[in-house]
Amino acid sequence: MKAARIDGVTVLTNAHGLTLYWFAPDTPATSACAGSCAAYWPPVIGSPEAGPGVTGKLGTIFRPGGAIQATYDGHPLYTYVGDADPDQTRGNNLDLNGGLWYEVRVSG
Repeated sequence: MKAARIDGVTVLTNAHGLTLYWFAPDTPATSACAGSCAAYWPPVIGSPEAGPGVTGKLGTIFRPGGAIQATYDGHPLYTYVGDADPDQTRGNNLDLNGGLWYEVRVSG
């Protein structure tokens, strides 16, 4: 994971430069996005590694079914299928799949 500046905001991205998102109904220990939700908002699976500019707390939770999902500052992480290329934040502030979605802003 790394920090990237997109539209004047520093956000967390995956290794491919895709913006990462958090889901308002989630808790620090539980993902509320499964099934069809996870098809639109693919969870970031595996243990995260901090890259350039990442200053927040990285961690993991167990998803329904047992997979390990990456977290940042207590938020389970996702990408969005609507972001086809790096430097896009089309999922920010969307009300979909039972709640609001936000880009992950890098703390610092």
